[in-house]
Amino acid sequence: MTRPIARRPTGPVAVARAVGETALLRWAATVLVVAAMLVAAAAARAAPAPDSFADLAEKLVPAVVNISTTQKVQDGADLPEMPQFPPGSPFDEFFRDFFNRRGQGGAERPQRPRNATALGSGFIVRANGFIVTNYHVIEGAEEITVVLHDNTSLEAKLIGRDDKTDLAVLKVETDKPLPFVDFGDSDVMRVGDWVLAIGNPFGLGGTVTAGIISARSREINAGPYDDFLQTDAAINRGNSGGPMFNMDGKVIGINTAIYSPSGGSVGIGFAIPSALARGVVDQIIEFGRTKRGWLGVRIQSVTPELAESLGLQKPEGALVAGVTEGGPAAKAGIETGDVILQFDGKPISESRRLPRVVADTPVDKQTSVQVWRKGARKDLPVTLGELEAAEESGLLASTTDSQSDANKPQELDSLGVTLSALTDALRKQYTLADDQKGVVVTAVTGGSPAAEKGLKPGDLIVEVGQAEVTNPEDVAKKVTEARNGGRKSVLLLVESGGDLRFVALPVGPG
Repeated sequence: MTRPIARRPTGPVAVARAVGETALLRWAATVLVVAAMLVAAAAARAAPAPDSFADLAEKLVPAVVNISTTQKVQDGADLPEMPQFPPGSPFDEFFRDFFNRRGQGGAERPQRPRNATALGSGFIVRANGFIVTNYHVIEGAEEITVVLHDNTSLEAKLIGRDDKTDLAVLKVETDKPLPFVDFGDSDVMRVGDWVLAIGNPFGLGGTVTAGIISARSREINAGPYDDFLQTDAAINRGNSGGPMFNMDGKVIGINTAIYSPSGGSVGIGFAIPSALARGVVDQIIEFGRTKRGWLGVRIQSVTPELAESLGLQKPEGALVAGVTEGGPAAKAGIETGDVILQFDGKPISESRRLPRVVADTPVDKQTSVQVWRKGARKDLPVTLGELEAAEESGLLASTTDSQSDANKPQELDSLGVTLSALTDALRKQYTLADDQKGVVVTAVTGGSPAAEKGLKPGDLIVEVGQAEVTNPEDVAKKVTEARNGGRKSVLLLVESGGDLRFVALPVGPG
């Protein structure tokens, strides 16, 4: 049996089908080309690791310097006191000889000052000799020596420092332009991006290590503007003050601290982001000190409970817990209980972002603050002051908030507190000043919502639901209003030990 032969169709229909297949093939090819271009673009944005960091390191190392400092300390000051033994005993003679040799010879050999040295890193940011480092590297130094990449030693002068960010600027004099590096934008760095760290670990100058950005916006309780970059690039003692570079050779961080149980690198290092450091460095070079913007508020975080009590859709912004009398915020009409959502057009996603945004804003600038007040957004014009001037004048110590008179005791089981009006006896019992006003907490039930939030006898409830309360009955009414209004919690402004804070307590079923 003969197998039939398949024949290719002919005629108009066949021609149309062939044309359609050709167009389809061309379309598919175009899609593949576009897809390949998109993949290539994505790969380019991902900035894969180079085959070698050698070319980049060779370019950057000359701008990184070693820093050594000297200060006078009493010889033997780090030794324990000489133990006492009977005069003339073998132990007395042994220890007296030992401590004499180490500089604690008492009347027989007076203590003498000696030089103590410390090592760190830095980097040149101007060709005329301005150098950036950590403040803790040169703190207390009587002499500062900078060693360049070619082993030239130069005496450095401290131009200015900022202990809030742990930054300092030095200046060396030289008859030739020095190699320098520029700051990059740390805000565009992503977790996983490659970085290069160069410094002077353990006195081994010109050491290069590579790694990635491990995390952003780390808070390590180092200062009021904590916003560290975390990296796994090896950073050890002596790396402090050294630069962290992106793959374009720009400084995006200043290596400052490590987490290490052993004292050596365990892959957790922290760097000050360039977005924070650049403004500080520029101000120190120009003025010899920092000039930060100042708003004049004390703030706290907005928790989910506080957000619900305030009518916010989500926890965001910075809740104003106090306003400095006579400060920029007070003059602008910002009130205790406001939630700052935007400052100078920048969103305040969380409370700790506000101090940095304000500090980075020029002094005397006229800008606007958007606040959330009683369920609505409100824009307020404000003219910033200067933080350093406010500190010098003592304004930061004085905050005033609307408070109230009080009268009469009551127990609120739903909150777990017993409240009373302020009397002379209670003022004396809880050491409260005459000018302190509010409803005093006289008892807190163990395991209650109030106890879980840290309320204790002697605390003053100043406001409930952002309204002043004048007696315990007012507090009870506000709790009832919140419950009847469908609120899950009620917002209290509490004064404890002279500090004000907002507390959200669940109102319960009644």
